[in-house]
Amino acid sequence: MNLERKVSLGSVNIYPEALGLAAQRALVASIREIARAAPLFSPVTSSGKKMSVRMTAAGQFGWVSDARGYRYEAQHPRGVAWPEIPQSLLDVWKAAAPHARLPECALINFYGEGARMGLHQDNDEADFSQPVVSISLGDEGLFRVGGRERGGKTASHWLRSGDVVVLGGDARLAYHGVDRIKHRSSTLLPDGGRINVTMRVVT
Repeated sequence: MNLERKVSLGSVNIYPEALGLAAQRALVASIREIARAAPLFSPVTSSGKKMSVRMTAAGQFGWVSDARGYRYEAQHPRGVAWPEIPQSLLDVWKAAAPHARLPECALINFYGEGARMGLHQDNDEADFSQPVVSISLGDEGLFRVGGRERGGKTASHWLRSGDVVVLGGDARLAYHGVDRIKHRSSTLLPDGGRINVTMRVVT
């Protein structure tokens, strides 16, 4: 893993091409194992609207959304425990956030053609002193980040396969999202699409 090159988008740190192709392929294989044990599902917002991304998770907790609201749960919606976070993901966390506690959740979002993620804060966790570490795999995604208040100025950057993003310190509660996916801009996933893994401490 190479963290020597860094791009700053506001207070967010982006490490372009931090993961080489072999490491990316190994992560995709690990994620497929997770999805076999805890299948991808389509979350629904509290207002009943289906999100355009599909997701699953690994670790002690997974993030879910339904009519009861947004929250972490210890079980997949099917009632099974989330798989353990694989060592390959933990190694990325330790390199990108060496002084942080170990992550308790690796949230996996799959973006198909036309999927997006609106601006939001990661604020369902208990300890905001711990960072969020994000890994991009597959198709390019237009990442947009703002400040700690909704409606302020934002900046955008195309995230490519192998990029690692760290939201910590002043950026921990920054609003961020993915405006669009450049479909089939990568050959990592045979059918196209983007995988985004965000690891975080929950408790």
